[in-house]
Amino acid sequence: MADFRHDTSRLTLRDWRAEDWPEFWRVTNTPAVMRWLGGVQDATGRAAGEARIEGYRRDHGHTFWVVERQSDGALLGFCGLKRSNQAGGPQGMMEVGWRLREDAWGHGYAREAATASLDLAFGHFGAEEVIALTVQGNASSWGPMRRLGMQRREDLDFDSADFDPENPRIIAYAILRESWQAA
Repeated sequence: MADFRHDTSRLTLRDWRAEDWPEFWRVTNTPAVMRWLGGVQDATGRAAGEARIEGYRRDHGHTFWVVERQSDGALLGFCGLKRSNQAGGPQGMMEVGWRLREDAWGHGYAREAATASLDLAFGHFGAEEVIALTVQGNASSWGPMRRLGMQRREDLDFDSADFDPENPRIIAYAILRESWQAA
């Protein structure tokens, strides 16, 4: 499988390299970033996360790719595509997701990377619909989903205590290929 790389105006989405992992965890495994993602991960959690991300690419040809800022090469986090696989959730649907370091928030990077990922989902990987999932309490994720043209899909909501045990509701947003192409 050839190495993946996709450039936007400010960012590069690319495959992972072994040397990316320590920096990724340094900048994203923080209380603020991990607040809605199950909390700061220990070595076991980090290893499981790496295996999942590498497995998505191996099994489906896409993953949550490294997001790198072109101006300085800084690793900002990840963004990309996977097949939804959470117990109780919408199994197998194409899912877009992102996780960026705290100092990258509010600069439009998540939207830019997610736009590129959705273009790839519909144009390269043949998706008919793409979903995005977040815990109910993470209202700051709803804005980017809405700005991407995604609509609430309450019929796809489910419960999982993996991320926010106090309020385990996972909510879904989605966009159809026709809606994305019309935007």
